[in-house]
Amino acid sequence: MTHICLADLERAARDALPGEIWDFLAGGSGTEASLAANRGAFERIFVVPRVLRDLTGSTTEVKVLGGRAALPMAVAPVAYQRLFHPEGELAVARAARDAGVPYTICSLSSIPLEEIAAVGGRPWFQLYWLRDEKRCLDLVRRAEDAGCEAIVFTVDVPWMGRRLRDMRNSFALPDHVTAANFDAGATVHRRVHGASAVADHTAREFAAATWKSVDSVRAHTDLPVVLKGILAVEDARRAVGAGADGIVVSNHGGRQLDGAVPGIEVLGEIAAAVDGGCEVLLDGGVREGGDVLKAAALGASAVLVGRPVMWGLAAAGRQGVRQVFDLLAAELRNAMGLAGCTSVRAARLLSTRTYRYG
Repeated sequence: MTHICLADLERAARDALPGEIWDFLAGGSGTEASLAANRGAFERIFVVPRVLRDLTGSTTEVKVLGGRAALPMAVAPVAYQRLFHPEGELAVARAARDAGVPYTICSLSSIPLEEIAAVGGRPWFQLYWLRDEKRCLDLVRRAEDAGCEAIVFTVDVPWMGRRLRDMRNSFALPDHVTAANFDAGATVHRRVHGASAVADHTAREFAAATWKSVDSVRAHTDLPVVLKGILAVEDARRAVGAGADGIVVSNHGGRQLDGAVPGIEVLGEIAAAVDGGCEVLLDGGVREGGDVLKAAALGASAVLVGRPVMWGLAAAGRQGVRQVFDLLAAELRNAMGLAGCTSVRAARLLSTRTYRYG
């Protein structure tokens, strides 16, 4: 079947997955207000195009975190990808490598990080702060030894948000899917009525990160450290002062604090406040190439793409993921040209307007 936009792959993925696994992927926390707002915020932003530009030599290539990427995007960290396809993280990492896009290995990957990093390309490693600090920092060492190029430290998960879909489904991982980077025990497989086994596992394993945690991670690696989950200008400024090489403006895809502001709403303010002190990336709500253009216009050097990549994985494995990148690339090239931009750097000079309807 021909897919001409990401919404086509979303429908294919929903048809392919069992209901409770679809809910695990698609759902947010609480009433899912922040989840919905991520898309609504993008849809309220409009770009002011420039005309009569020479579009010869247009390129979507960028430099992000010290390396080249064919597109101004990276795969966001998503847990337990073997839920969506038997090849899981390996299929996504291979497709990302082939597309020239960095791939962020999740701490909660269902395949060991070393196997995923061995695929090649540009692997990054996403870190959660654990109650056992030694084990946490050992993950950093393993990622560095495996050839990962950056540590993406998620800072907005002291514990998992209340994800009502998972609670209603009494969601637990099937036996063939595990937390491959450390022993999760039987907790993640044990169904408890009205509760999420995944949330129970994270409550046992995770601890609230602090600025001291950031200092500790920085002291234990020579890799760039990116703080994911920043929404406040004050935190962005402090991240620069703490030596962060980058930040990801993100409300965790609407899966943590329900009611948290969408990242795209505060992106421009944060980028201005950081003023080049570190790289600024955006996560949450990207569903087409035009969204990438809007994020660039507001100051992002790249975006992270999560759920759409998993739609591709669920729909058609590695080839489905490659379709996601191909569609986003085609849409971005189209949007850039129609906006009068030959590069992502030029897109950062575009003006935007926000309109609120209703």
